Amino acid sequence: MAGVPRKLVVEVLAAKALMPKDGEGSSNAYCVLDYDGQRKRTKVKTKDLDPTWNEKFEFLMSDLVTGGDLEVNVHNERNSGTGRRSSFLGRVVIPISSVPPKPEAARWYPLQKRGLFSHIKGDLGLKVYTSSDQLMKETKMPSEPKDPKGPKPDMKADKQPMPMRPNMLTVPEADFTVKETNPDLGKAVDYNHHYDLVEHMTYLFIRIVKARGLAAKDADGSSDPYVRLTVGHVKAETKIVKRSLDPEWNQVFAVGEDKVQGGTLELTVWDADKISKDDFLGGFMFDLSEVPKRKPPESPLAPQWYKLEAKSGKGRAQGEIMVAVWWGTQADEAFPEAWHSDTGGHAHFRSKVYLSPKLWYLRVNVIEAQDLNARDKARLPEPYVKARVGPYQVVRSRIATVRSASPFWNEDLMFVAAEPFDDVLHLLLEERVGNKEEVLGEVRIPLSTVERRIDGRPVPSRWYVLDKSGNQGFSGRIHLRVSLDGGYHVMDESPNYTSCNRPTAKQLWRPSLGVLELGIHSANNLLPMKSTKDKRGSTDAYCIAKYGPKWVRTRTIFESFSPRWNEQYTWEVFDPCTVLTVGLFDNRQANPEIAATTKDLPIGKIRIRLSTLESDRVYTNAYPLLIVTPQGIKKMGELELAVRLSSASALNLMHAYLQPPLPRMHYFYPLDHKQIESLRVAAMNIVALRLMRSEPAMRQEVVQFMLDTDAERWSMRRSKANYYRIMAVLNGVMAIMNWFADICSWKSPVTTVLVHVLFFILVWYPELLLPTLFLYMFLIGAWNYRFRSRAPPFMDAKLSQGEHIGDLDELEEEFNVVPANRAQEVFKYRYERLRGVAGRIQNALGDLATMGERVQSLLSWRDPRATAIFIGFCLLAAITLYVTPFKVVAILLGLYALRHPQFRDPLPAVPFNFFSRLPSQSDRIL
Repeated sequence: MAGVPRKLVVEVLAAKALMPKDGEGSSNAYCVLDYDGQRKRTKVKTKDLDPTWNEKFEFLMSDLVTGGDLEVNVHNERNSGTGRRSSFLGRVVIPISSVPPKPEAARWYPLQKRGLFSHIKGDLGLKVYTSSDQLMKETKMPSEPKDPKGPKPDMKADKQPMPMRPNMLTVPEADFTVKETNPDLGKAVDYNHHYDLVEHMTYLFIRIVKARGLAAKDADGSSDPYVRLTVGHVKAETKIVKRSLDPEWNQVFAVGEDKVQGGTLELTVWDADKISKDDFLGGFMFDLSEVPKRKPPESPLAPQWYKLEAKSGKGRAQGEIMVAVWWGTQADEAFPEAWHSDTGGHAHFRSKVYLSPKLWYLRVNVIEAQDLNARDKARLPEPYVKARVGPYQVVRSRIATVRSASPFWNEDLMFVAAEPFDDVLHLLLEERVGNKEEVLGEVRIPLSTVERRIDGRPVPSRWYVLDKSGNQGFSGRIHLRVSLDGGYHVMDESPNYTSCNRPTAKQLWRPSLGVLELGIHSANNLLPMKSTKDKRGSTDAYCIAKYGPKWVRTRTIFESFSPRWNEQYTWEVFDPCTVLTVGLFDNRQANPEIAATTKDLPIGKIRIRLSTLESDRVYTNAYPLLIVTPQGIKKMGELELAVRLSSASALNLMHAYLQPPLPRMHYFYPLDHKQIESLRVAAMNIVALRLMRSEPAMRQEVVQFMLDTDAERWSMRRSKANYYRIMAVLNGVMAIMNWFADICSWKSPVTTVLVHVLFFILVWYPELLLPTLFLYMFLIGAWNYRFRSRAPPFMDAKLSQGEHIGDLDELEEEFNVVPANRAQEVFKYRYERLRGVAGRIQNALGDLATMGERVQSLLSWRDPRATAIFIGFCLLAAITLYVTPFKVVAILLGLYALRHPQFRDPLPAVPFNFFSRLPSQSDRIL
């Protein structure tokens, strides 16, 4: 094919998540393509941050040029009349050497910065390849019809590009983003605004109180009455009262307005009969058009007596029934405990509030033992202490350092204990003899007798007599110092997205800073989670929200792919740098025969960091429900929420950024990381077991999913995500190096001259260096305020490395059970050890990425209060350093950094406190 001219073909398909630069939250985007002196331009897509072009361009390729780059610049067209027609939105540079010789699948290219001060985000979808006229002819020939009598194809139509949306390129990224919603929150359901974050839902309430003077149907002159109500297709029954003619039920039924068909409510009273058909005792009908409407805070509607009527032609009925009927909303005080038509009538599936148990750290200081009675008198014992609390917590000390009849340890063993303290601390003094463990003695200490403390003051130590099973004689004694430490915060969540940092002891709590309000609206387009008996797909969805020790559970909406809850909940906020977690689950407990062996399946999870919310602003968004499966990240639907963080004082919120994140005990008497992680696992197990004992129970798998118990498990996907987070942080350093290289190469002569002038000024006046630096940071932060995020962060599929899964075996390994069930014993041991080491490396990479992302968040306005504090400090520092001689400042800083340890405080410094509270991308990782 020598002599055939080659062409570079570029198909500009679409862009997504562009930076808004028209001053109105959008952009008028177009692309400019440059290659080998040839320039092409797309059309302008107005007011669109996810524009679609689907335009095709061809560039001639010279045989003399074998390299070079294709550069695609994205711009925003301005029509403001200021003389500047466009602003930069990003660019993509593709080496020609990497362009394939034939069409391949389109790719998303991340938009790159042009300089240090460029504010760029988004991706550009392109399809780039080389071709020749001969190749294009060979490609088109098979598509032409061979029938000479058939109609010829419309060649003009073939030249038109096929409409293509951006999400056709790969995984539908547009569906993986959070979307702003506009629910009807204008109508306050409650005059007290207790339900002003949810939509109005109307219910027909029927309160059945009691009856009197009913007819006797049984041989002993009594009846077993119950009431049956019918509204359209909805039917419900009260409980059966045994052997009574004057029964009391005191039950409330709530029927959704969408299920009310027809204009009547029928109430009938029946006598339950186990042998024959139930006997009719009477009834009556309500005209729903005459039912009153009630809105809180109005007083409850007083029930009235209604005379029972008989069926036509079947004699007279006897007795009366006390009933109240009204139209209300979910704000009605009778709603939480009422029978609901949308829950299938299951009382256990109503909305509930749960509280985590109050957790304490149990510290067992093993000091020494004396007068041990070992079996082998010829040698000195080598004892160690094994301590157990509850069924799962077992900790073993090291072997005593002093080999004698009075061994010495002085070692702390840590456990987690929960109120009420029903468990027992069981200590065994053992030593290994050959392959067996011999018990030298044991002691049991009820936790209810252990002394509690809230600071570091030591509690009195005590000698305990050791018992030995089968030996009535004296076995020795052990010296212990046991205490319940209430000055720590017992972690049951990952520290990256914890929802509470308060100590256990209530007297150490700081005052509340505000109120967090959550409105759970609805879910959309949920996928079927199970099959019904008639082979239909079905989902019975409910939500769980956790913040601090308070868990809330919505009612279960049965057999709906778009359930509507419209429930609102509140929490007190003691620290703004915490995370709210909301999960959606499929309820599989409706069938009592299989409920014990069937687990509720997760549909998705959302985390919202409170520090990224502006005070007193209502955020209404639809969040994608993403879940990781062995086949990749899958969207299960969307969850609509409304969130508001209210605070009485903005200064108190900002002051919290300067406080230590954890209680003082964590710094004066710190625990090592290994201890903290093992204690966190124990705390999660205790919380899961306690909530399982609630009524109705919160399933253990639900608690584990919400607390993210698998966070430490090895995952190639998460490791890649943390690696790319580090690379994203280092991109800032690379941008500075590229900017400096552009300055040195005079790419922009005006900028280079200005840098020379600034350099000469700073050399001549070095005292301007720091003020200029802080002033620049203040200006950058103030400039970025326009581009701050308008929606809370969400679970990011791209950040989680879920868009492109190269090898499904990586996900299969992530979902493989522990211990692994696909290998022999030796290989399994090595494999699990490797996974443990890799998991720690993964978390170390994540911690490193978190530190870099916190630096980036200083000026990004992701946390508006933190950025306001920082740029205010920068402005103050710039002014202070401007009037203070530089040499004085340098000497003071040096003396402060090198000060004597006597003048150092064990508590972390204020800058460290502020930095540790800054947000990162860790709470967005799936």
